[in-house]
Amino acid sequence: MKFHPILSKQPLPARFNNPFDYEPDALCRTAAKQLQANLPMTPTEGKMYGVLIVERDGEIGYLQAYSGQIADEGEDFVPAVFDYLQPDGYFKIHEAEITHLNTQIAQLKASTAYRQAKERLKTIQQEAEKAIEEARKVMQGAKFLRDKRRKEAFISEEERNEMTRQSQFLKAELHRKKQVYAEQITAAQTAVNDFQDQITSWKRERKMKSDHLQRWLFSQFSLLNAHEERKNLLDIFRDYYLKNSPARTKAAHAKATTPAERATEKGLAPSLLPPSGAGECCEPKLLQYAFLHGFKPISMAMFWWGPSPKTEIRQHGYYYPACNGKCKPILEWMLEGVDIENKGHNEAENETKTTLSTDVKILYEDDYLAVVAKPSGLLSVPGKGCQPSVYSVLKGRWQGKNDAFMVHRLDMATSGLLVVARTSEIYKALQEQFIGRTVKKKYVALLPLAVLDKQLPASGQIELPLSLDPNDRPRQRVDTENGKPAITEYRIIGKTTYGKEALEAVKIELYPLTGRTHQLRIHCAHPDGLGTPIIGDSLYGQRSERLWLHAEYLEFTHPITQERMNFTLPLK
Repeated sequence: MKFHPILSKQPLPARFNNPFDYEPDALCRTAAKQLQANLPMTPTEGKMYGVLIVERDGEIGYLQAYSGQIADEGEDFVPAVFDYLQPDGYFKIHEAEITHLNTQIAQLKASTAYRQAKERLKTIQQEAEKAIEEARKVMQGAKFLRDKRRKEAFISEEERNEMTRQSQFLKAELHRKKQVYAEQITAAQTAVNDFQDQITSWKRERKMKSDHLQRWLFSQFSLLNAHEERKNLLDIFRDYYLKNSPARTKAAHAKATTPAERATEKGLAPSLLPPSGAGECCEPKLLQYAFLHGFKPISMAMFWWGPSPKTEIRQHGYYYPACNGKCKPILEWMLEGVDIENKGHNEAENETKTTLSTDVKILYEDDYLAVVAKPSGLLSVPGKGCQPSVYSVLKGRWQGKNDAFMVHRLDMATSGLLVVARTSEIYKALQEQFIGRTVKKKYVALLPLAVLDKQLPASGQIELPLSLDPNDRPRQRVDTENGKPAITEYRIIGKTTYGKEALEAVKIELYPLTGRTHQLRIHCAHPDGLGTPIIGDSLYGQRSERLWLHAEYLEFTHPITQERMNFTLPLK
């Protein structure tokens, strides 16, 4: 049974919620609780689940789904948009071909013959290097003795000729050795190349088959929108990115006049292809089923259930918005014709629901720089829209006398101390201090009391490399392979209260030794860090009245006076 009656008398919302920026309404929370009651309480693997409140013929209920695809969807969950897991289906048959190529590549790489060929090449190269070096030393030694003998009073013609013959012989011997070893190395390299050429050929074939299968798969995901129109994933993503891409990309697409050119441009341009797993998230599955069966979507919510992955951060039982990389193009298409609240909402504003304040307090100011207190909810530098920022506020204050050079930044939702240069020379001098790590910074953050249950050391260091999550900007992720180093020292201070209701929290001090985007937030939230998101962190935890992260202390050397300056701004 896909439709589940809802056990709630809550009124229906007037408009469909924006899946990229929402607080779950009472109906969604009720539906989620009913779903969670039937889920394992301690799952070994985490998964994203979603509920969609729907109405049909006056009856209110909900549909439920999970992200991803498995062979047995279960009768209580809506099915996949396209089921490609049939054992004898097109996908599985061609996937098996790719798997076979993977096996062949792995077996050849691990084969004794390939290993022996590489070892033989290495051995011959080492022998050649040693033998040629020894021959050179013999030549040098003989030359030294000849030169020494020539400096003596008398050398016969016969001895001179013998010296010449010796020199010619040793040179010829060195040349002969080089030739012999060059032939052996060429033969050994050819043997290795034969193996590598076969591996390269199989990899090329694998990529061709994989690209073809991926494009085929995307073409099979035919998605409905509220107008009962259909588009497959290739067309959805192509149209979305062409609409939002630079003019030169559109021009290149327009010039593709032949079917082959259009196929190449459409199939190979990476910016136009859907990412892997597109169409398999909760949101498209729920909306597809609703549109197919005549249900009217009312509102939706997604939550994570289970342990967090090791890359992106997910907290058990927390609600999350739809991801931008996989879901934004799809949902923009599927929700055409649906009245959505807050539809034009700027994604950067998702950081906070705090009423925007442009009250930038000046703590210090001279002709060279200023130190300011940035409120939570204000951008450090201008964004895509016309929102105010610390930069725009200071430019207005200085009225053309100076520009504002932002030496460093704070996230929109973070409050605290910023130093701003008034000239390019001061900017460069301060930047050098940040790069050289002579600037001292201290942040304070508030964490839920649950962090005390983890029995963490009172102080310590967190090292988790970070990179941008390409499928869910602006979120960052832990990336041990390609991430940039990120190091934070922390110190747990103790219990405190916050907000109008004087709620209890744990105060910690954070000392960033590097300056990666969202570093402190991820180092607090990630299971391998403190394992507890900062209160109010809408990206990695749960939204609150504000993000309780604050740049409390800043210390640097004034580039002109060389005075060591320090500022403290308590969190309020």
